Amino acid sequence: MKKNQNIGIAALVAVLLLTPATVFAGGKKDAGAASGGLIKVGIVNLPPEESGYRQANVEDMNAVFSKANGYDAKQTNTGDNSEQIAAAQGYIRDGVDYLLISAANASGWDNVLKQAKSAGVTVFLFDRLIQTDVANYQAALVSDMATEGNTAMSWVLSQNLPAYNVILIRGQLGSAAELGRSAAVLKARDAGKIKIVADGTGGDSWSLEEARKVVEAAIAAGKDFNVIYAENDGMAQGAVQALDAAGITHGKGGKVKVLGFDFNRFALRNVQAGYWDCDVQCSPRQAAEISKWIKDAANGMPLPSGTVFQKEVFADTASITDDLITKLGINADPGKGVVTK
Repeated sequence: MKKNQNIGIAALVAVLLLTPATVFAGGKKDAGAASGGLIKVGIVNLPPEESGYRQANVEDMNAVFSKANGYDAKQTNTGDNSEQIAAAQGYIRDGVDYLLISAANASGWDNVLKQAKSAGVTVFLFDRLIQTDVANYQAALVSDMATEGNTAMSWVLSQNLPAYNVILIRGQLGSAAELGRSAAVLKARDAGKIKIVADGTGGDSWSLEEARKVVEAAIAAGKDFNVIYAENDGMAQGAVQALDAAGITHGKGGKVKVLGFDFNRFALRNVQAGYWDCDVQCSPRQAAEISKWIKDAANGMPLPSGTVFQKEVFADTASITDDLITKLGINADPGKGVVTK
């Protein structure tokens, strides 16, 4: 009888030794267990062509979530919300450990987030929030878009203009960035502090060309305006092209105040040169912080939960410095004194 017991124990030990190391702890699979020690990450993001901000963001994700850094990562880039959702579902089926999402649209994500949770996939949002219950994702590392808008509008209202006649050029309608940045403008209008003389959009791609058309149409209609509030740097660039073509002065000492978002270095150099007036930071560098969360979790530390906001600033012609452009700017630097039209 004892001999049979010993044989049974030996067989059990052999089975345990040969079983693949895909184990579950607290209902969640151990990250990296099924991919040769690499942590599997699926990234659902927007296309780099959307803006200078997005180009920097996509490159940052690729650089941080690399095999050299211990990751088996894939990134999908599309501005179509349904395509993003399909990509997320594909990553869940593939058994990723972590799913990172920057959503094209803030709504429509409930089902796929619940699928991820049921599959034991940890979800982080980055750059943009989603309209869903916070229980449907682990944490979100984002810019506070409402604060960005409030920062921008506070700057506008500090300019002591006799009246504030604003052309609002929105980004992709319904995106977290558009909703947050537009809210401050609409609030100021409702309070009677400003007048919105034209309300347009650069479309889903935050297009320079579409922004230029918004301003061209306002000029052709004889609209009187003295503020351009463009919700990214590319659209501010398009707006200024329309002003230049019409011979309307802008920037420091000009008729029209020009404000953009994102902190592209070309935009910051334009502010420094007085060609534009102000730019509000929106940092695309979330990858390193999220990677730290993941590596800390692998060492037994708890993951953050809820919304984590990045700290961001603004720069105008009075406050901008070379050091700020070097440290906080994104994408190529055209050089001091170079104006990008």
